[in-house]
Amino acid sequence: MPTNLVRYIPVALYVPLMIALYLPAYRVMVTWWGNEDYNYCYFVPLIVLYLIWEKRNTLFRVPAQPAWWGGGLLLAGLLLFWLGELGGEFYSLYLSSWFVLLGLLILHWGWEKVKIIRFPLLLIPAMFPFPNAINNPLSLKLKLMSSAIGVKFLQLSGMSAYREGNVIDLDFTRLQVVDACSGLRYLLPLILLAVLITGMVRMRWWQKIVLVASSIPLTVVVNSFRIASVGWLYPVFGPKVAEGFFHDFSGWVIFMVSLGILLGEMWLMKRWFPPPSAKIIPVLQPLSNSEGTTVPASFGRLQWLMTVTASLCLAATVALSQGVEFREKVPLKQSFSSFPEVVGQWQGKRQVMEKIYLDALDLSDYLLIDFRDSHHRQINLYVSYNESQSKGKSSHSPSSCLPGGGWVFKESGIIPVDLPGGAKLEVQRAVMEKTGQKQLSYYWFAQRGRVLHSLFELKLYAFWDALTRQRTDGALVRIITPVAADEDIIAAEQRLQGFVRQAYPLLEKYIPGKDK
Repeated sequence: MPTNLVRYIPVALYVPLMIALYLPAYRVMVTWWGNEDYNYCYFVPLIVLYLIWEKRNTLFRVPAQPAWWGGGLLLAGLLLFWLGELGGEFYSLYLSSWFVLLGLLILHWGWEKVKIIRFPLLLIPAMFPFPNAINNPLSLKLKLMSSAIGVKFLQLSGMSAYREGNVIDLDFTRLQVVDACSGLRYLLPLILLAVLITGMVRMRWWQKIVLVASSIPLTVVVNSFRIASVGWLYPVFGPKVAEGFFHDFSGWVIFMVSLGILLGEMWLMKRWFPPPSAKIIPVLQPLSNSEGTTVPASFGRLQWLMTVTASLCLAATVALSQGVEFREKVPLKQSFSSFPEVVGQWQGKRQVMEKIYLDALDLSDYLLIDFRDSHHRQINLYVSYNESQSKGKSSHSPSSCLPGGGWVFKESGIIPVDLPGGAKLEVQRAVMEKTGQKQLSYYWFAQRGRVLHSLFELKLYAFWDALTRQRTDGALVRIITPVAADEDIIAAEQRLQGFVRQAYPLLEKYIPGKDK
């Protein structure tokens, strides 16, 4: 077989195997690109390909020096594949594909050749949408920060304004800072542009760090000014300034202003602190035969061994992921509709969640009851249950949801609750405040017989239990009581502790445990 064709044998083997492994995840990724927060991702593959194409001549001149340590990256990528496949996290699958690609390139080319295109390779993860565990808290924090600064702008201009969570209350109307105004859709592309600038413009290393880092506060402040501008223009133009063309156009203007400030910052840094003179690097000459034509590096026995080994690893992963039965064993569960509305001295009234929240949460079952006792003290019990926490589905932490309604977490930590029979239940405790109101909350994740407290634990045990038990079901339990103005936090603490002791044995009958 001609030498030029032999070089493409690894490509012919790896491409179909990579497609078989990652095509389902990449289809989901492209649907995420339709979200306005991530529609810039469509351009990332094109940018990466263009930057690699620009380096093609230099890349061709450097001979390949295959390195076995690329196999470590390949194995790390395959481990991430199983973590994502069984643990229910698409982002792990995306990172897996990136690690596998880097591993294969280093296996066959070696680091000296790969580092020529290291910048475009490092840009590839920019097209991966964040997991919900990062995306939702990040969007929420950006909304709260932008709202708070926007209110300051309004107050400095002489307007009466105050904030409850992501709702801005003016004298004449109330403005809600929704996800579209969080600034996330400006922050991520601006960071990407800053990274592109640092990779394509000669600058000092510290200037690159400052430029990329400054894009974050810049986006927040400029987006806050946009939110404040809605309050300034609302009395003149009415609600249309917060929707439709005005809303989208103002977003475009804000992004262009941010980019202009970023470019101005780069110009000033280069003017005040000029980069050092470029070093003259000798141009590598291509390998050639006696006639002066280019000769590719020989495809030797080491390359064949690497190709076979890597192909077998990928083929085995494909076979296991598609040929072995990983269907989840969904446990039988008693419906929450039969959960008693009387718990000890507490009389409950069942509540129904709005369809918009049910569609967003995509729950298998839920329980929402407001309890009162004879002294009119209140306790709210909420339980959300997912029979499968596969890719894209997972319980949501109250710490990332409640602040959106204006509640500020003042105290938080894990405390024990004494249960009947001497057992102890560790719960996440939080004291929340909003405009003079105070609430005490307990919550925990009931996951197949375990009590967990963080989303990281949730993902880790979902992976392990999918592998060992073929189960990823689980529930979030959240219990809240208001703290009255005439009582202290100790009284509310005793109230919740007593309710948990009474309700927990009932909940165990409705949430499948370890052996169900």
